[in-house]
Amino acid sequence: MCRLEFYCLFSLVWHFRCWRRFITSRKTTVVLARAFDMLKINEESVKPMPFEKLALSIESPTVLQTTRAFLDRLESRFILSQPSSSSSPENIDHLLKHLGAPKRRILSNSGGRTRVTPTKTARNSDVSKLPRYSPRAILCAYMILGHPSVVFNEQGEREKLLIESAKSSVKEFELLIKTILDGLDGACKLKQPMVDVISPGSSNYHESSAVVADRKKFRSQLASFDKAWCAYLYHFVVWKIKDAKSLEEDLVRAACKLELSMMQTCKLTAEGQPENLNDNLKAIRKQVIVDQKLLKEKVRHLGGEAGIERMEFALSEIRSKFFEAKGNKSPLATTITNIASTCSSGEYPISDIKENNTNNERPSQAVQSLFRTPSPPSESNTGDISMSNPMTMSNTVAERGPTENEQMVNEILHGFLADSSDNIGTVEGGFQEKVRETMEKAFWDMVVDSLRGDMPDYSYLVQLVKEVRDALHEMAPKGWKEEITNNIDLEILSQVLESGTQDIQYLGQILQYSLDMLRKFSSPAKEDEMKRNHNKLLGELIEHSKCNNRGPNSFVIAVIKGLRFTMEELKALKAEVSRARIQLLEPIIKGSGGVEYLRKAFADRYGSPSTPSVALHSTALWISTSKDIVEVEWNEHVNSFSVLPATDHAQPLVATLRSGHRVPVQQQSTVFATDGMGLPECTGEKLDKLLRIGLLQLISGIEGMQRQSVPETFKLNWLRLRSVQSQFQQVIVIATSLLVQRQVLMSVGSNIIPTELENATLELFNTLTELLDNFSDVSTDKIMEVMVRSSTSTSSSSNEITENMKQMLARIFLKSLQTDDTVFKKVSRSVYCAFRAITLGGSGAKGKKLADASLSRIGATKLTNRVVKAAEVLIRAATISEQVHGPWYDHLL
Repeated sequence: MCRLEFYCLFSLVWHFRCWRRFITSRKTTVVLARAFDMLKINEESVKPMPFEKLALSIESPTVLQTTRAFLDRLESRFILSQPSSSSSPENIDHLLKHLGAPKRRILSNSGGRTRVTPTKTARNSDVSKLPRYSPRAILCAYMILGHPSVVFNEQGEREKLLIESAKSSVKEFELLIKTILDGLDGACKLKQPMVDVISPGSSNYHESSAVVADRKKFRSQLASFDKAWCAYLYHFVVWKIKDAKSLEEDLVRAACKLELSMMQTCKLTAEGQPENLNDNLKAIRKQVIVDQKLLKEKVRHLGGEAGIERMEFALSEIRSKFFEAKGNKSPLATTITNIASTCSSGEYPISDIKENNTNNERPSQAVQSLFRTPSPPSESNTGDISMSNPMTMSNTVAERGPTENEQMVNEILHGFLADSSDNIGTVEGGFQEKVRETMEKAFWDMVVDSLRGDMPDYSYLVQLVKEVRDALHEMAPKGWKEEITNNIDLEILSQVLESGTQDIQYLGQILQYSLDMLRKFSSPAKEDEMKRNHNKLLGELIEHSKCNNRGPNSFVIAVIKGLRFTMEELKALKAEVSRARIQLLEPIIKGSGGVEYLRKAFADRYGSPSTPSVALHSTALWISTSKDIVEVEWNEHVNSFSVLPATDHAQPLVATLRSGHRVPVQQQSTVFATDGMGLPECTGEKLDKLLRIGLLQLISGIEGMQRQSVPETFKLNWLRLRSVQSQFQQVIVIATSLLVQRQVLMSVGSNIIPTELENATLELFNTLTELLDNFSDVSTDKIMEVMVRSSTSTSSSSNEITENMKQMLARIFLKSLQTDDTVFKKVSRSVYCAFRAITLGGSGAKGKKLADASLSRIGATKLTNRVVKAAEVLIRAATISEQVHGPWYDHLL
């Protein structure tokens, strides 16, 4: 009897130890359920929560890992709870594959020890199956319940069914959690091995009966949840496929547009080989291939290999129709229109899962974020493809772009048209200018090719002369129009050219007359200079014609040179006329006229202020997010003035980096010496405060700003805001570089004199600012190269010390640019405070003083003027937007 009792006691202790180890290493269902419950993601909490806050919460790794662990446990419990006599659970693999979830990680046995079982590979391959319960889909159900108007572009029958199934799934899911936590699923009360030895007569019999009842209730509720989940998953996948299909069509259409543009520009033959491909055309072709490769990856992500096949079919159709039209010698403009319409009409077979979708809405931003759906290609790569804001309702999906007049008025209000009108409505960098030059050169090369050969095509030449005549018509008084028509007779020109004589005399008369008219239209101050240039051109053409003995190439070169010169003179004259008109209109536009014009244009595009939430979804979300932090930011800004010194003397500086070295006083800013009135500070008015802080939040983001994510009220200025964001990031990089250089110089050469240190810092600052101002894409390697050169130029150190310095600079600099690094956090926070000081405090002495104090903490007061210039753009944008869009903001608030 004693041996039996000892054996039972030993068995209980052994089972208890195993159970305790399971609890601590693998965690029980109760522990996992309690961990998810502590996330505070439930039906009651998500409805009042702002959408952006909910989206950020759901995207966090902690939430995803906790949800995944809990759902994996529920799946294993559900599989084990199935009676062996019954059929297997409903197979939903065909639905799960559409979620694009990653493969499940193969878990190791016994807390990290792995077993090698090569003879069971077929069986173990099941672990790579997709999880039955997707964490992202479950979390998306909460987003659907909390913010259906944001998730859906429209709410048709399909969306209504999804909302109902999401509500049912969430209800059963939360009941399951409640069942686990209320009954503890027997996990805490039961010592698992003890249940089997409890007899009806024991004192724990009633407790074990309750445990068994809880288990039955848990299994029943788990089955109910699984049933609701399968229904929700079906409706969710149907809805997601519809959006993915629409996005795939856009991506294929973009690839076709790129292919068509490349074939036209590079003059590809039917065999796919280019004709006389120069360096510029090679660059264009290479860029198109790179862009198409990116588009293919996105299509593969959406539709797999079937999507790639559909894309290749569409590209093949585009090529064949292009060469067919080229062989038939159809007009190029008609060819482009027909092919583009074919691509847009969806004639390529993307109809495997097609359903009625008359609105062709874009995928919801919420689902794109949650399921990592690739964003549509940027507008710069897709020609005239309409890629509207995915948060916009279906009745405003085909959003019209701003007109040239809107862009001009907007630029005048922002003060960017004082000296030039060539940049109306654009904030372009060097890349766009290079593209424009390349395309212009390709166009003129195409005109030259059309005039050469045994059967020259004069259609381009006649069209260009027509453009010159029409431009002169637009600028000429009414009495001169008939004279222009008589002197530039396109019918006679066509007859002369088609005769095949290539007589340059008549064409020369047209060019001579056009240049004379241009001189009449220009200002008297430029007339003499233009006359000299015109006579010089005519003399060069005559001389060239004599030297080439009137050969065929002589005609082509003379025509192209004369026409190109005339077109450039015409362009310059148009710019001069536009500049004069702008100067006349500028006082009116800078008054109330410009604001009223932009307000009316905005109302025509987005509707009246009475219903802003219908069309201004991005603006509404932006305001909702900004309202949560505006008071905190404002109070911090106001309180920061109290810590400023009463005089302009240098305030004590904090230690830089971790070495304890301090920035010398000589680096104090001198921006106050040239201080003017500056832009006004924020007085604390509710809307002004909200707009300034909201814009500051937009430009301080790490991810590059995209047009789709910009509020509708700032889409006209999104390039301007992106430029400020670039300036914000450049200030962080420059400040970090200066800190790292100072740290390394004082660590490697502890006996370095202050003058050498200051010279090295100044050289690095000047070189870096020049580099970042002149090049849009500067690599970290280039920055480190500049740091090394400026650090070693002030002293004659040994090769060993120099090499050691290079390694330290590279290591510390790269580490300091990591977002989780302490140095990066301190630098970015100081830069943010400096931008906030100007944005809220104005660009006068008060704001500059506060910005200077923020930058002095990181030894970057040299950057104060740079911060002021960038932050002034935000002040202007906020002030003008308040005047233009005030009625819409009032209704949203």
